[in-house]
Amino acid sequence: MTLRREAFLDRVKKRGEYDSLQEAERAARVVLALLGAHLVGEVRSQLAARLPEDFALILLNPLQSAEPLPPERFVRATAVWIEGATEQTAAWDVSAVLSTAADAAGDDLLGQILLQLPVGYDLLFGRPQPA
Repeated sequence: MTLRREAFLDRVKKRGEYDSLQEAERAARVVLALLGAHLVGEVRSQLAARLPEDFALILLNPLQSAEPLPPERFVRATAVWIEGATEQTAAWDVSAVLSTAADAAGDDLLGQILLQLPVGYDLLFGRPQPA
């Protein structure tokens, strides 16, 4: 089921403890653009289908990535793209957005997403996997 834009942003805002929906939207746009560069094929399409349309388009038209970034570098890349962010605040941004995306994806699709990503992304999505 596709989340409405307002519901998606409200969840990101609450989890990120942002003061405004604009801050939540900024984080969502950056994190989903970076995530889209790491996902391919049907998995990316299925996740996009569960996101609000404008965020789905960001996921489907990602930034280009030569290689999948390990989780730490993903957070650093997020910090670079968000004005005024530090690695610590970027980790918060990533967690707020990816945990909301994980809710939208559901467990089965999230499992497929995690198979396409380097080890450690389960923590960024807020869904630690058994070792």
